[in-house]
Amino acid sequence: MSSPKFKQSVIALSIVQAFAFSAHAQTTSQSMPEVVVTGAKQIAADRASVAGFSDTPLLYTPATVVSISREQMQDYSIRNSTDAMKFDASVSDSYNAVGYAEQFSIRGFALNNGASYRKDGIAISGDTQIPLENKERIEILKGLSGLQAGVTAPGGIVNYALKRPTATPLRSVTVEARERGTVYGAVDLGGRFNDKRFGYRVNAAGERLRSYVKGADGERSFVSGAFDWQISPQALLQLDMDYQKKSQITAPGYQLIRGVALPTNISAKTLLNEQPWTKPVDTRTSNIGLRFEYLINDAWRTTITANKHEFKRDDFTAFPYGCSNEGEGFYPGYCSNGDYDVYDYQSVDERKSPLGAQALLQGKFATGSIGHELTIGATYLERSDKAGEYVYDYVGFSNIYNNLIVPPVDASRTTGPLTERLNDHERGFVVQDILSLSAQFKLHTGLRYAAIKRNASTDTSFLLPNVALVYNPTPDWTIYGSLAHGMEHGGVAPKRTSNQFASLEPSRSKQVEFGVKAMVNEALSMSASVFSIEKGLEYTNAANTFVRSGEQKHSGLELAAQGKAGKDLKYSVSLMALDTQQEGTGTASLDGKRVTNVPKFKTATVLEYAVPAVAGLKVNGMWQYTGKKAFDIENKTMVPGYSVFNLGTAYATRIAGVSTTVRATVDNVADKFYWRDVTQELGGYLLPGAPRTVRVSAQFDF
Repeated sequence: MSSPKFKQSVIALSIVQAFAFSAHAQTTSQSMPEVVVTGAKQIAADRASVAGFSDTPLLYTPATVVSISREQMQDYSIRNSTDAMKFDASVSDSYNAVGYAEQFSIRGFALNNGASYRKDGIAISGDTQIPLENKERIEILKGLSGLQAGVTAPGGIVNYALKRPTATPLRSVTVEARERGTVYGAVDLGGRFNDKRFGYRVNAAGERLRSYVKGADGERSFVSGAFDWQISPQALLQLDMDYQKKSQITAPGYQLIRGVALPTNISAKTLLNEQPWTKPVDTRTSNIGLRFEYLINDAWRTTITANKHEFKRDDFTAFPYGCSNEGEGFYPGYCSNGDYDVYDYQSVDERKSPLGAQALLQGKFATGSIGHELTIGATYLERSDKAGEYVYDYVGFSNIYNNLIVPPVDASRTTGPLTERLNDHERGFVVQDILSLSAQFKLHTGLRYAAIKRNASTDTSFLLPNVALVYNPTPDWTIYGSLAHGMEHGGVAPKRTSNQFASLEPSRSKQVEFGVKAMVNEALSMSASVFSIEKGLEYTNAANTFVRSGEQKHSGLELAAQGKAGKDLKYSVSLMALDTQQEGTGTASLDGKRVTNVPKFKTATVLEYAVPAVAGLKVNGMWQYTGKKAFDIENKTMVPGYSVFNLGTAYATRIAGVSTTVRATVDNVADKFYWRDVTQELGGYLLPGAPRTVRVSAQFDF
């Protein structure tokens, strides 16, 4: 494996460059003027591009949006999306297996790997860990995103906004270690060239992964570059590129005992994939993006954005599924004594290659007393998924309490020839107008026309409307109500169903939301929203056929507050209360039941205290609470809720003239066992949360 050498080389070279550039910066930064990039206004901390097409502060947008900044990611040692999503109560894991792909749900709806994850607004594959080293913000739009993103899941979208070149020299190095031997290093370099029209931002990282699941180990390496060219005061061209290689043994989840009872007396550290022939899941991803912005005049501008994403995966798993050692067997499910069947799963050279583009014309004008902020745009997305016929051979059985070694049936068995499994084309036309009706009222109207083709089975078009009324009684308060429509591709029938691998027709969803946002004072900002989302219910029926029948309805309340309680104490609170129901199926065992893997109540609370007696010292604590969840669509098995406490500290000082921040974090302080993820994927699995983990890091800013 070449990744460790590549990782070490990248990190070593970048650290050397950081020191070298730092010395150079000390001699040049005093005379280097600040470059004002007029062609592409950077989004401020209170803004997020997923909120809509206009440059409107989040306080005034009629949607619920959370933006996690680069500073927050550093302050709380956030190294992956899983760490970041813990801070928002509306986001949960959704088949987020260690060593595989980070996958989430928002407002109880699982996100779509092909459309719900975005890089600067353009769809990328969510089938592996999305690197954060070159990301300025993680933006979460909650609820329907038909206007903003087209065909995607109703829960929302996660957008990763890239870091861009800085006006002044930036040199930063971060190193981290965890208790099982995980070692992480990253560098962040930015600035302008001698010709100040040209800027750069280079990020690189390497990681030796030693998971809390013993044996689920691996390596990761990453490198990226972002460059801009201020062609003229009106024109800006931006180019970005990145590459990541990650290789890690995946940790499969658990199934129910006899298909009905939760496994007991187990450890979150146990690797069910522990076989001599187990191989790491190897993923490689790359992006190349281009953005051009031109200011026509003070009121009008146009932007063109495109991104090409490449994903390749070699997937190997000693897959635990079912029980054949007891009676007629249980599928899915494990035997009474913890035995489970082991399958040799191999799928080599899987490929996904989405290409997306967007062109926008935006401007401001007035018709009489009514002001307009108009956006007209066109979008295009194509995606090709390729894979060979995978290997899925029964090879024996093992036990959740006592791992048994089983040999593969045929070591020569390999994945079949590569064929195209999915071919998507989506064309969209968007118009959005924000009408200023008066000093207090604004009407947001939007419409997207989308035409989609999927293989030879789907060729259709539809309109997705979005309308909202915003009332600002004062500049610091916003009250809004909105209606939105969304559309998503139909689900794919799971393996072993009577229509396995067949795709259902596209499905429309609807949302109504009312919300309040406020900057109460300098010490408190808050938001509250109530919403209701409806979409078709997809499930495997009693005839073992995957169908869409009836509806699932999610009605909820979200609250958030952040601010300061006194001079030294900061706080952040996020809360979601969610009622989910399945209805209209005509089946008594389903109607009125809760949707799977969705708690009724969830919170995330963070406190940070700056110790007055020690300059630069801060301590923080985080509490997460999640209520119980339904494992199955008939709600026969409920999974208990849990509370998790994390503690951390940070100390900022100077060492040898270098600004240094040392951090330490203890997650799950009480070392509590809990089921963090309860998914129906692949027959239904439970994934344990991490036990107590300790990490320390140091950040050096030159």
